[in-house]
Amino acid sequence: MIQLDEKIYFYLLFIIPVMIVLFLMLQFWKKRTQKKFADLSLLKRLTPEKSDFKSYLKLLLFTFGISFLALGLVNPKVGSKLETVKREGVDIVFAVDVSKSMLAEDIAPNRLEKSKRLVSEIINQLASDRIGIIAYAGQAFPQLPITTDYGAAKMFLQNMNTDMLTSQGTAINEAIELATTYYDDDEQTNRVLFIISDGEDHSENSTLEAVEEAVEEGIRIFTIGVGKDKGAPIPLKRNGVVESLKKDAQGEVVITKLNEEILEEIADEGDGEYINGSNTEEAVEFIREQLNQMDKTEFEAKQFAEFKDQFQWFLGAGLLFLFLDIFVLDRKTRWLKRLNLFNEYEEEAR
Repeated sequence: MIQLDEKIYFYLLFIIPVMIVLFLMLQFWKKRTQKKFADLSLLKRLTPEKSDFKSYLKLLLFTFGISFLALGLVNPKVGSKLETVKREGVDIVFAVDVSKSMLAEDIAPNRLEKSKRLVSEIINQLASDRIGIIAYAGQAFPQLPITTDYGAAKMFLQNMNTDMLTSQGTAINEAIELATTYYDDDEQTNRVLFIISDGEDHSENSTLEAVEEAVEEGIRIFTIGVGKDKGAPIPLKRNGVVESLKKDAQGEVVITKLNEEILEEIADEGDGEYINGSNTEEAVEFIREQLNQMDKTEFEAKQFAEFKDQFQWFLGAGLLFLFLDIFVLDRKTRWLKRLNLFNEYEEEAR
């Protein structure tokens, strides 16, 4: 397993093609200028010690030097072994509503960004729990399976948007049904599902049926409401600029409101709690307390251990090549000349 710490330094490799192009342009200019000055065979007699090969060798050494220095700055790390670690925790799945109504700005900056911040802050409070992420609108889509990699979870979370699912609407039942497939039956862990939504459910009857089935599977369902009771229009933006507001079939501006009733009903039926997400700090603290009260189940997690820095080898090689480049002169090497490889110098004598 290899990790790269500072990938931005790969941009240094763009120096190499630039140097090659400049070198070839310089060689072309030299050849053309020399032809104007004297005949090629005469120039060789006038500068018998000049080596054409050495200039290409210097370019090669410089290229290797820059390449290895860039790799050293990136700092590749190698995981030396795969370990199985015993951990205790709860299996948590976050189902995040990504329907168009989540673009409403009755809660800053909008409902979806608020939801993502809530989930991110909850993850920050976790220690050894496993987490998964689901995105849903008119249908549910698995975003991240159960994992202990919190960094990957946050990356997938930040990439979520209202355009990722073409089927619009809010089918909470599909999110619950998909969540039941996330938990590992072989690991008898405590199972928690957080539904983060504005509560606009277009399949209410099916949702309560899905909740009953989830409870039978041992899943506790918590709901987090995002939005305001008074509601707000849904802005349609392009490049960050509002072009219009979403309208219904009659041409009236759609006002989307937080439906706390359905979210409270889902939480009651799901043996969980409803949490108003308006105050991030209070919501996260309440969830942290709820999770701490749950029994932790031991499970195994495989992970690479003992990641070791390897930058020193690349930096050393890079500096060595650049050091050699300094001492490679344009003159022909005397000891190599004595070896007379390929009879090159006999031909010159003639």
